[in-house]
Amino acid sequence: MPVVNLISSCETCTRRWNNFQHLTKEELNLVNENRYEATFKPGEIILKQGSPTSNALFIATGMAKTYIEGLNGKNFIISIALPGRLILGPGAYVDSRHTYTVAAITTVQACFINFEIFRQIVRVNGAFAEGLLEDISAKSLGSLTRMVNLSQKKMHGRLADALLYFSDVVFKNDEYEMILSRQELGEMTNMAKECVVRILKELEDSGVIYSDSSKIKIIDRGKLVQISVKG
Repeated sequence: MPVVNLISSCETCTRRWNNFQHLTKEELNLVNENRYEATFKPGEIILKQGSPTSNALFIATGMAKTYIEGLNGKNFIISIALPGRLILGPGAYVDSRHTYTVAAITTVQACFINFEIFRQIVRVNGAFAEGLLEDISAKSLGSLTRMVNLSQKKMHGRLADALLYFSDVVFKNDEYEMILSRQELGEMTNMAKECVVRILKELEDSGVIYSDSSKIKIIDRGKLVQISVKG
């Protein structure tokens, strides 16, 4: 059965990348003519670490996790991929390999765009090139900040950072469904699953959050921010 694109065009897409505003109509048509869509079920791999960077990826609907596959089967979750954001690691301009894996958390409708088209437009469109540079730089800065926090903060501070990340960035709400398992929260905060469970219980007992198997509610945001800052 042929795959049918759910997005009629990049021009009318309500979740297109902000940097596409710098494209001319001809360039936007070129992008639209060199893209394809695919649907992924929860848990399926969308991009594999080490595979060729032949396409830039955008999430049209759903959420995915980006993570580095480390030694001895240990993963490190970098971020949650949300609709309308470019997913393209630094390897695209270094060794033409994906530097991390992207896996669907929910059902994901993904849009792949030929990366050579990106290269072609970057060479002639300065505003688009600057937007791409800003995007990559912002993500690099975010990753560096996370690395410093993980290396310098204690476990309570690292978990507080993660809970605030989901509240402020992913869901923009102090009450949300936790889309990661406790094991995955550990992979995001560099701690064992048992430590995640214990600290969540401590935060709940102290009235900072409410937590069950699938829901998190921040009750005392000020206290949680304080835990995050003090680490």
